[in-house]
Amino acid sequence: MSPTPALKRVCIIGAGASGMSAAYALSRHPDKYEVTVYDKQSVTGGMATSIDIDADKYGASYINDGVQGCSPVFANTIRMFRMLGFEATEVGMQISFGKDKDFWTNVFPTNLVAKFQSDIKKFGHALSTIKTFEPIFAMIPVHVMLRMFGFSNDFGEKMVYPLVALFFGTGNQTPYISSAILERVFKDPSMRLFEYSEKSLLASIPTMLAFPKLHDVYQAWREEIESHGNVKFKLHHEVVEVVARHSKGRSSVSSPVHIKYKVAHGGLESQHRENYFDELILAVDADSCLKILGKQASWMEKKVLGNVKYLYDVTITHNDHDYMRKYYETTYNPEHNAPLEANSPAQDRRETEQSFAFAEEHFRPLYYTMQYPQDKSKIEMSFDLTHYQPQFRGEKPAGPIDPQDKSEHRNECNPSAVTRGAQDESKGTIGESARTGKDDKGCAEPPLEQHVFQTIFLDRDGSQDLWTWKDINPEKKIYEKWWKQQSHRWQHYAGTVPWMMWINGKNNTYYAGAWSVLNMHELAVTSGFAAAYRLGAEYPFHSDEDCERLFRMYLAASHGVRMRKEDRKGLLA
Repeated sequence: MSPTPALKRVCIIGAGASGMSAAYALSRHPDKYEVTVYDKQSVTGGMATSIDIDADKYGASYINDGVQGCSPVFANTIRMFRMLGFEATEVGMQISFGKDKDFWTNVFPTNLVAKFQSDIKKFGHALSTIKTFEPIFAMIPVHVMLRMFGFSNDFGEKMVYPLVALFFGTGNQTPYISSAILERVFKDPSMRLFEYSEKSLLASIPTMLAFPKLHDVYQAWREEIESHGNVKFKLHHEVVEVVARHSKGRSSVSSPVHIKYKVAHGGLESQHRENYFDELILAVDADSCLKILGKQASWMEKKVLGNVKYLYDVTITHNDHDYMRKYYETTYNPEHNAPLEANSPAQDRRETEQSFAFAEEHFRPLYYTMQYPQDKSKIEMSFDLTHYQPQFRGEKPAGPIDPQDKSEHRNECNPSAVTRGAQDESKGTIGESARTGKDDKGCAEPPLEQHVFQTIFLDRDGSQDLWTWKDINPEKKIYEKWWKQQSHRWQHYAGTVPWMMWINGKNNTYYAGAWSVLNMHELAVTSGFAAAYRLGAEYPFHSDEDCERLFRMYLAASHGVRMRKEDRKGLLA
């Protein structure tokens, strides 16, 4: 008999979306891999976190505070959640950008939209040009592109910058990001958020998906991964150094990857410990990758990873409606209505009047931005979490999913205790005593003065002197959290994205994380699947074209490879 092949030992550093995806794909092969996942936090999920709030005061017992939701085209994320027994909730994505004369929205045409009619019409032609010459425009920052096409400064500052900043997390670096991102908001089938309109820029109120309780999703995901028996999670374990990534000169140790880690819990840290592996997946941000690799980082890794720029933002969760009214348009005001032109076609007039009537009854923004008067290229962002997140209207933590529904991969994984608890209908009654108001459909929700808002103050080092955070009533603050955010400046698409393929798979090391392309949960998930695939694991959603489309693109862009021959269909797949 031939000896049983030894299991390949894989170390994954990071238990966010990318690390969990890699672990999940590898867990499906218990006969091939033995996996250890390290994370210094106490829970899995990375930036996808939930925090507890006072249900009797705010109408819900928790919020998702780091990641809110996604576009319906984010197929890998949606399918993974459904398999675990969780369902995202559809919500109309209404936006409120600017204040007073600078206000505009996708719900009804405003004076500002009327002012920029020529720029808006020209914008469609610019998108088509960018799509045609995408490799070139990937290297051109948005502020240069706007000048190239002859757009007014006001149009860029008041309409384009806020739009991109809000949905891609580019913040105050938006003028310097790649123009290709802008085109993908409207054109890319795997990332599209909006339909372009030559009259109003945004054609409609698109459907977004609000995530179920992310803490429970990730706990259930961890239990599903562990159920296969070949993956161990070491939370509160911080990897501090990669000592080596080859076995040269260490004849007693066959595994080339040598790491040092420490256990940090309750303010106490252990002495450094060591472990050995065959392969390494770094599912942490680029800065952390370089710090962990230390002297082991190659010249190429230092150049590619060192090119990723990070900024520091602070998120303040609060229920200060006075603050929101001071800086944003939170309710419908007919004074902002665009003028009805007497010579416009009757059909256009009817549609405009209908949009005003709709806004009067249904205006309920999820997203807000405000430009600072001192520098209108820099903004502040806010969310109305009560409008956005479904638990404030009585949805259970698992979202609107039937435990018996097996269609479209729902409840495909063995339900864990976490999943069953999140699917319990009684969980939706928590906080209902505070839900004394009504939403636009007549469903009970907290009144506006009890809404939970989240305001994000961007770019500590470059914009803190502009922040209005001291205007938030301290008694209205619920939670404050600092974040390390990737900048999507054009240099990222010149010096990092096209070069990832040259470092992925070198020295027994693979990289996973949305930072490798674009800051999206969907890309984080896809990147983890790609790293596991390079190690020989199957792509979990093979033959699901909606999921596989982005996976193939990512595999080509970040790893420089196609799917294996047996997984391909067609010459160009």
